Amino acid sequence: MADKVLMKGNEAIAEAAIIAGCRHYFGYPITPQTEVAAYMAKKMPKIGGTFLQAESEIAAISMVYGVSSAGYRVMTSSSSPGISLKQEGISYLAGSDLPALIVNVQRGGPGLGGIQPSQSDYFQATKGGGHGDYHLIVLAPASVQEMAELTIKGFDLADKYRMPTMLLADGTMGQMMEPVSLDEYSDIKTFDKPWATNGTKMNREHNITNSLSLVPEELEQLNIARYERYKIVEENETMYEEYYMDDAEICIAAFGIAARVSLHAVEKARKEGIKVGMIRPITLWPFPSAPFKKAAPHLKHIMSVELSMGQMIEDVKLACECCCPVTLCNRVGGMIPDPLQVLERIKEVNKEVNG
Repeated sequence: MADKVLMKGNEAIAEAAIIAGCRHYFGYPITPQTEVAAYMAKKMPKIGGTFLQAESEIAAISMVYGVSSAGYRVMTSSSSPGISLKQEGISYLAGSDLPALIVNVQRGGPGLGGIQPSQSDYFQATKGGGHGDYHLIVLAPASVQEMAELTIKGFDLADKYRMPTMLLADGTMGQMMEPVSLDEYSDIKTFDKPWATNGTKMNREHNITNSLSLVPEELEQLNIARYERYKIVEENETMYEEYYMDDAEICIAAFGIAARVSLHAVEKARKEGIKVGMIRPITLWPFPSAPFKKAAPHLKHIMSVELSMGQMIEDVKLACECCCPVTLCNRVGGMIPDPLQVLERIKEVNKEVNG
């Protein structure tokens, strides 16, 4: 049996990044993700890596751009307001087809908001966030173990498709402690990067990293080609989990900490004879539309459980194509719905659809 270590979610991200071959971290402290930076500050100098607390979030993402263009695995992390400051740089990364891992441990907003957990950056993460037509691969962990696993997965996907990947967690995931095993991740993939600006050694022509294209016809083709690559990501990298969906009449849609809470409610409802299941998106982009589209004609109701005023619910509705009603069960401002709240709402829905 693999050895397990009790780790905080933020620490699991940092350790997994090191295992994944990340030797360059640039960031700026902000609650509730500061432990990522603190862990990197301790570990990076000991393994020949680089830790730098930049003068700002804007500076940090610009440093990520430079290191990525040289072909190295690089990471930054922040929380909601800090991620907003990084958006221009994230768009530059996407426009230059550069891989990087960006961690957002979300807090309540808008504005400075509060330091408690939230899922209200869903739109920002999945719909681009910065300027221009682009996507990030967005991964949503629901345990500390997944915080580690999806960090490693995130680096691999970023390199494979030459695009930024975001780990979209929340304050609860960052601060909670659970046993984690990383033993099986000792053999990390490596990706050839012939595009890297790492010196020609007189063996090839110069590589240039650039997101500027002043010829409209050329920029159009670059965007079209990028979306062809995104289509491949959608076809091959969509991840989700299903629970009790074989005979479900009611479906819960939830990710992250909301999924942890909701699964308890689903199991309690099942014991009371209510036919409810759950679909948990693991990739928020690409969004797992297929399982919702498949299930919708056989469902009487879908309920999206979120720590927001209702953001993922829009993707759920699009996936269902109006086949069944979709409603919201939510808490905001740093509040988390508890299993009893979700259970009561399941009971209400069951009464509505079954009399």
